[in-house]
This record gives sequence, structure tokens and C-alpha cells, in this order.
Amino acid sequence: MMHRRHFVQASVSAASLASFASIARSEATAIRGQAEHVISIWLGGGMGQGDTFDPKKKGDPAKKIAGSYYESIETAVPGVRLCEHLSKLAPLMDHVTAVRTVHHDVIDEHAAATNRMHTGRPVSGTVVYPSLGSVIAHERGAFHEGAPAYVLIGYPNVSRGPGFLGAKDSYLYLTDTSQGPAGLSRPDGITSERHNRREALLAQMRKAQSPPGNTNEKDYDEAIVQSLKWSGPEFMSSFALDKEPSELRNRYGGEFGQRCLLARRLIERGVRFIEVSHNLNFLNGAGWDVHNEGILQQHALIQEMDTALSSLIQDLESKRLLEKTLIVITTEFGRPPEFDSGGGRGHQGSAFTCVLAGGGLKHRGAYGETDESGKKIVNNPVSVPDFFATIHAALGVNYAKNLYDGDRPVPITDMGKPITALFDV
Repeated sequence: MMHRRHFVQASVSAASLASFASIARSEATAIRGQAEHVISIWLGGGMGQGDTFDPKKKGDPAKKIAGSYYESIETAVPGVRLCEHLSKLAPLMDHVTAVRTVHHDVIDEHAAATNRMHTGRPVSGTVVYPSLGSVIAHERGAFHEGAPAYVLIGYPNVSRGPGFLGAKDSYLYLTDTSQGPAGLSRPDGITSERHNRREALLAQMRKAQSPPGNTNEKDYDEAIVQSLKWSGPEFMSSFALDKEPSELRNRYGGEFGQRCLLARRLIERGVRFIEVSHNLNFLNGAGWDVHNEGILQQHALIQEMDTALSSLIQDLESKRLLEKTLIVITTEFGRPPEFDSGGGRGHQGSAFTCVLAGGGLKHRGAYGETDESGKKIVNNPVSVPDFFATIHAALGVNYAKNLYDGDRPVPITDMGKPITALFDV
């Protein structure tokens, strides 16, 4: 039999554990932002933080002197400087926080790093984890009925997908802003009346058949339901960019800018999460993967991002949508300050920059500090799960809850904690 004293001690320990668990739960739900939408900008290839949002002393590739490739400029936030090619964004940095101390350990392989920055986790041989967009879609759904929760403007892959959450939390995608999503436009000759008759016939056939019996059948059935919902003129009109004033379209710039403008229109239509890919528009021949000569025209990419992002922030603010829309900029990893043999840069995961803007956060221009070279974190490190938890908290999602892969609990952010300095707590 248990000794009475041991029984009391065990009871006190159990009560303490329960109390700590309760405190942990209350802390986990204490930070809840008011954002309703996310526009996530993906810079495929690996944006160099020292050449954009975390500039250091200028280097010299010819002499192999490490440092930034460009001069830096002041911004609206005292003490926060940016690359000279972000001149349109600089006056708007009071709406922005460059999180300069994101880090992970994946630097050798772009696909693995892309997966890490979309799912918040390393690749697993047993679990296909959902992307950030799919998790937000799962937790919050579409803002308005008749719109998808998650739209991808770029090429699809498994890293951007729903993983174990299933097809209902996947994305609708397009690669051409002039055409909209492939397969949703009605062919010529299919009138609304004919479309409605087809839907009625499909509904009768569903009643006559057995319910889907496996995951593939359920996913296929769900895809049909969603496609019918979104193929109507109300949602498809979101892609009519020619309805926007020409002055505004020109202000956004080229194809990447038009994607950002489309993202704003999709927000208005009720889409919850939109990823805008900036890895299809290689003005420098290499995108953000600036090894060797790819760095020579890197400034063209930076200027294009500057034009589109500054226009998006101002456009959302003019429509009173900025406080409700969190803009996120992510990339695979950063770039070291040293130059390679061709004058470009390699990969760096020990410290790099991701960006947050709008979304009702307490912006400060920059968060976290790296050393004089930009290779090491000096203070306020932010893991990828921490960065994801910050996004979840901004959207009012419980960043400490579990999702379930069947019966298996999976922490939603791999135990990440939000950047509390960006919230009113």
C-alpha cells in the first residue's frame, strides 16, 4: 500500500502538473490578433538578407571583401536601414517588420528548404505535413461563402499542399493572371441554364450512388463540389484585372505586381490565404538563387519587389484592408556575406530575414539583430515554428493546439511561440 505521505506528495505533484498545463493552455490562447487574411509572398531561390532587409557594410566581390552588394538607405523607422533598391518601401516601414533572425539548418537543397518554409518542419518519411496555407484554410475557412479559402498564384507542389488534412484544405491555383484558374471557365456554349441542369443531374446521380468509400474517392468528390462552387461568374470576376484603373495597374508594375494586385482582389472576394510566387519572373536569369553572375542583375528583382510590395501596402491601406491583411514574405534561406568565385553568393540558414507587414501588428521596422557580417544572431532568434506561430496568432489561430493525422496528434506549429513584441499583450 502507498504510504500516506507519498500519496499526498503524489497528489500535490499531479495537481501542480495540472495547474502548469492549465497555465500553458491559457498562455497559448492569450495572444490573438485581429487579422482576417494572409497574402504570402514567396521569393523562390533564397533572398539575400544582406542585400535587402538587413544591409551591412558594403563589400567588394572583385576583391573578395565580404559585405552587402549595395548601399543602404534610411527608412521611416529611425535606426532601421534597407538596401538602396527598396526606396519605395523605405517610407512605409512603420507598417512593416523585417524579422532578421529567422534560422533553420537546411541549406544544401532548395526543395527541402522550400518544404521547411512552407510546412514549418523537416521532410518526414512517415507524415506529409500540411502547408501554412492549408492549416490557415483548415482553421479559418474562407472569409465569404463562394470563395476558396486558399489560392496559389504559382506552380503547385506537395510542399504547398494540405498533407494529412486532405483535399478540402488544398488550394486553387493559377499561373497566368490574364486567364485565371485553368478548368474553371465555362466553355463557349455552356449557358447558366445549361450549367444548372448539369448540376441538378449530378445531384440526382449522387443520391443514387453509395457514399465515397476511400480517401481518393472523397478527395475527387470534394474537388467536383468545390469546382462547381467557384466556376460561377461571381468568383471568376475576381480575375478580371482589366476592371482596375490603368493607373493603378501600372503602379503595381509587371507580372509579379499584377499577381499582387490580383491577391488584393481575391482578399475582397473572400479568400483567406493567398500565396504569390515571385520565382517565375527571372529578370536576372537566376531568380533569387544568385550564385555567380546571377547577382549582377539582382537589383532588378529587388526593384520589382519594391514596386509591387509598396503598391500593395498603399492599396490595401486606401481600401482599409491593411489592418485586416497580414502580408508575409518568406524564402528558402538567406545568403552569406562572402562572395563565391563568380561574384555571387552561396546559401545560409543560420540567420536570414522574413518579413511581416500590416495585419494589425505593432510594427517596428525590424526585429532581432545579427552581427556585423549578418552570419550570426546577436539577439531575439526566431525559429521557423516561432515565425509560423506569429502568423497563426495574428489570424486568431491557437498556435499551441494539435492537429490530427488519423489518431496521431501533431502540434500545429511544432511548439513555436509568437513574437510577443508584435502584439498588444
